[in-house]
Amino acid sequence: MATHIPARRNATAVRVGNVVIGGTEPIVVQSMTNTDTADLEATLAQVEALFAAGSEMVRITVNSAEAAAAVAPLRQRLNDKGIHGPLVGDFHFNGHRLLSQFPDCAAALDKYRINPGNVGKGAKRDEQFATMIEAACEYQKPVRIGVNWGSLDQQLLARMMDENAARAQPLDADEVMREALVVSALESAQQAEALGLARDRIVLSCKVSDVQDLIVVYRRLAQRCDYPLHLGLTEAGMGSKGIVASTAAMAVLLQEGIGDTIRVSLTPDPGGDRTREVTVAQEILQTMGLRSFAPLVIACPGCGRTSSTYFQELAGDIQAYLRRQMKQWREVYPGVEQMRVAVMGCVVNGPGESRHADIGISLPGSGERPVAPVFIDGEKAVTLKGEHIAQEFQALVEQYVQRRFGANAKQADEAAREAPVRG
Repeated sequence: MATHIPARRNATAVRVGNVVIGGTEPIVVQSMTNTDTADLEATLAQVEALFAAGSEMVRITVNSAEAAAAVAPLRQRLNDKGIHGPLVGDFHFNGHRLLSQFPDCAAALDKYRINPGNVGKGAKRDEQFATMIEAACEYQKPVRIGVNWGSLDQQLLARMMDENAARAQPLDADEVMREALVVSALESAQQAEALGLARDRIVLSCKVSDVQDLIVVYRRLAQRCDYPLHLGLTEAGMGSKGIVASTAAMAVLLQEGIGDTIRVSLTPDPGGDRTREVTVAQEILQTMGLRSFAPLVIACPGCGRTSSTYFQELAGDIQAYLRRQMKQWREVYPGVEQMRVAVMGCVVNGPGESRHADIGISLPGSGERPVAPVFIDGEKAVTLKGEHIAQEFQALVEQYVQRRFGANAKQADEAAREAPVRG
């Protein structure tokens, strides 16, 4: 079946290190460390893990002199390991001082994140915001102006609340809050441009923690500017709640073509893997048909017909295997990330789903013959049985990848296309 891909909103392209956000470029996946940046070894390990998991940009906290001093060594250590993905500095409250006092930090980062609600109050706000924008201009760095409703500029909000109270028909407080988020982002961007920051060095975000609020705010923001937009539900939560809420909010906006870079802000379990949020972000984009990162595994949920958990275990093992292999397959087998693998548990939908996949297996259910037909490119290729079905199917997947996506296969296809037709 053909997949409908939504048209992307036309946004200005912003280069961040070796990645481009906006324009016609693919939607960028990013993540953020939760280590103390001053702990160089811990931060290096987590940044490396996030890039290895597929994060295309990684943000780090720069909140102290010690953290700022660690940024340039961190960048050098990453470069020494051959990791050149963009490193983004997250600044709040004292960013103006840190960028001024630690020029190596300012130069080593690929982008700055500035929260206009946390740069100071009154005249100090304008002065300190200007200092950070001037650093971005001096070092030719892009900036994400990231508004957050948990730290919204209170002076702006008070002004807008007063203006609303004077209306003949005042809006409710939530509506004023949503509008204040948008106004804060747009006015801050205009101020940054007035200070000399080029338009193609500005990314905007307006983070909230409610699904419907996020949709309303970003629709409004998209209508009123052409800056690239960073999507994310802030404080999304833990486990399934965080995943569901982030997906529900971002999927609506992405389907409308809104969003140029995304982050899924999951609270990890104690000692949990930070890279989980990268996988979820990739899966959102891939299941929507917007990007491909790793082969997709289609598996049935199980029912009274499935006689064991064998198909579930096999599906999990195959998915883990495919993700592990992608580290080397990405370079050797271009296009493999678009492959679809089916692991089904009984005869009801098993053969049909397996035929629709590139390669699929239909395992026996309750009362069915203890055999597992394997379908390749829509045709039944072999029937597996016995105790080693999992290993044999994995070997078939590996052979299929080599045959379909290997260089020799491509050269053969090209030769066949170029060969003269014989009558």
